[in-house]
Amino acid sequence: MNEPVISWKTAGIALGLLLTLATALVKPLGVSTQYVLTDAIVLHEAAPALAEGNEYLARYGEKSDWGIGYGWMLVLGMFVGGGVSAFLTGRFRPRPQQSMPPMWASRFGNSPAKRYLHAFLGGVLLLFGARMAGGCTSGHMISGIAQLTIGSFVFGVAIFASGIAVAKSMYKSVGGDA
Repeated sequence: MNEPVISWKTAGIALGLLLTLATALVKPLGVSTQYVLTDAIVLHEAAPALAEGNEYLARYGEKSDWGIGYGWMLVLGMFVGGGVSAFLTGRFRPRPQQSMPPMWASRFGNSPAKRYLHAFLGGVLLLFGARMAGGCTSGHMISGIAQLTIGSFVFGVAIFASGIAVAKSMYKSVGGDA
């Protein structure tokens, strides 16, 4: 396993400074709302009666929400930033086509299509849950906890507890304890 390029302390301080700067200049970090805003904007234009008839989407997509550039820039920045940092640290390298984590392969097989499908469905469930919780992991775990929001602390405990329970359940028969 590769050694970290920067220590967790340095990364934590950098994230804290970024969060402080973002909150001071624009607003707290969080990205899941962008998907809802975009859906609502499109629906308000394509089928306004349907958008207004949906209690959840009726709260989003108004003309005042159309300044979605900030949120989509943050979404794009996550991909670009991850790629740039991987390249700059020398960790950007293609994986072999059939590379599969051994734990996954022993439990679910070597099918890349199955792995991608599960990853996609997991992402959909995560986004759905994020919207039900009123924010995503970046919104709650970074911004919400930094602002000492009780709901974000509850969200954090629930995310970690459910993640541990699911991992132990999925991988219980692989190599002993998960």
